[in-house]
This record gives sequence, C-alpha cells and structure tokens, in this order.
Amino acid sequence: MNSSGNARGALFMVIAMAAFTCNDALVKSVTHAMNTGQILFVRGLMTSVLVLAIARSMGALGSWRIVLQPAVALRLSAEILASLAYISALGAMPLANTAAILQSLPLAVTLGAALFLGEQVGWRRWLAIAAGFAGVLIVIRPGPDGFSLAALYVIASVVGAAARDLSTRKIPGDIPSIFISAVTALAITLVGGVLTGPMGGWQPMAPDVLARLAGASVLLLVGYQTIVNAMRAGEISFVAPFRYTSLIWAIAIGFLFFGEVPDLWMTVGVAIIVASGLYTFYRENRRRAKTLAQGSTPESP
Repeated sequence: MNSSGNARGALFMVIAMAAFTCNDALVKSVTHAMNTGQILFVRGLMTSVLVLAIARSMGALGSWRIVLQPAVALRLSAEILASLAYISALGAMPLANTAAILQSLPLAVTLGAALFLGEQVGWRRWLAIAAGFAGVLIVIRPGPDGFSLAALYVIASVVGAAARDLSTRKIPGDIPSIFISAVTALAITLVGGVLTGPMGGWQPMAPDVLARLAGASVLLLVGYQTIVNAMRAGEISFVAPFRYTSLIWAIAIGFLFFGEVPDLWMTVGVAIIVASGLYTFYRENRRRAKTLAQGSTPESP
C-alpha cells in the first residue's frame, strides 16, 4: 500500500478519534440532566434513524433474523454492556481518565484473542499487556476499599468493547457492516428505553440538551464511518497508532470545558498504556511480516 493511502488512513483515524471524543464530551455534558438509560434511548433513537437511512440507501437492509446468530447476539450484548458502562463512567470520572483507560482496548483484544480464539501471543506481547494494565491501575488508583464504582464502570466498558471486537471477527462476511450497525443502534435504543424507568425515570429535556444529544448522534455516525475508512485506506500497523490522538482531544476538552487538570499519576499511567499499545502494534506488525515472508518463500526443488 502506498504512502498516500497511509496518509489518508491516518487522517481518517484522526477524524474518527476527534468525533468519538467530542461525542463523549457532549454526552458527559448532559449526564447531570438525565440518567444513562434516557441518554442511550434518545441518542440511540437519533443514531438509528441516521444509520437506517444510510443502510436503506445502500440497499444493505437484510433479515432481522441475523440477531439470532450467536456471534451477532454476543456482539449486541457486548456493545450494550460497553455503552451502558462507559456512559455511566463519563458521568463519574474526568473525560481524560476514561479516554486513557479506554486506550487499553487493543491490549484487551489481544488478551481475549489469545485466551478465547487460540491466537499465538509471544512473551514480549504478554509483558506489554501486563504493563498496559498496570498503567490502567495507575490511572484508576484504587483506594484502601478497592475499586470505586466509577472505576468498575470503565473497566466493564473495556471488557464489553473487547468482547464486541472479538465477536465481530466471527460474524459472516456477507452481512453488511452498516446493517450490523443499524441492528446494534436499534438494540441499544430499546435497552435504553427499558432502563430509563428503573434508572430514575424520564426527565424533561431542555432544547440545548436535546441539541447536544443530536450532535453526539451525528458525531457517533461520523466516527463509525471514518474509522472503517481508516482501516481500508491504510495499513493497520501504520494507521492504528493514530487512535491515541483521542487522548489529546480528551485532555484539551476536559481542561477547557470541564476544568479537569490531569495529575502526575494520570500522566504516568497514560504514558505506560500508550507505550504498551504501541509496542504491541509493533510486535504484531513484525509477526505478520514474518508470516507473509514465510508464506511467499518458494519451496525448494
């Protein structure tokens, strides 16, 4: 793949991370006005309309029976867990902290692939995974009584997101991605509607709150589309590290709009997480290159 493709992929990844982080900030800004269930329902309803319109225009709508497939059902459940937990964490933790912990997702996916999919992970990557999760503990800094509820929320969101990514690998390739996104958006909307009552009931929404959720819905869709474009335009080993630009956005937005200032320990934890992730990407790229080289070596006569 040429350098122009990598440049486009990197640009798409930067845009995706900016969109996702701005979406998180908008959601965080309304957590005081409504419960997590209502946020999921309202944002999910808007996102569902947008995604369904795109899927219909592409002719990508299929049978809703795909939710009965084990891989799809697992993905839906994992996405719901990740969304519920992450929005709950956003209301209780600084934006930069939640974004930093979420950067351990590639490490969690690598761990899950080794444990559940039988993928080979060398000792160097095992050490990188351990170091990355140590960085997460530094960011969270559990007290004498153990993990806080907010910390458990964000850890649960990482577990859910990792399960989502791993189950996505098992979904048949003939199912359009946009249709999976539509089914997921609808499932999250329904769950949000069901949980609105138990989580505190429906709250009236001021116009500015509704506008923020509408903006979050658009940004979420932009993020989903651009991250797909990023992976298709450039080499994964080149493009993937640009996901860490989300930390720049999270720290800047947290400081400017929420008055959040990262402390020393949070900075140290972020540095460890990022370094571990980058090293994991590097080792994975080396492994793939070696596998391709061995596969292209002609057999001896």
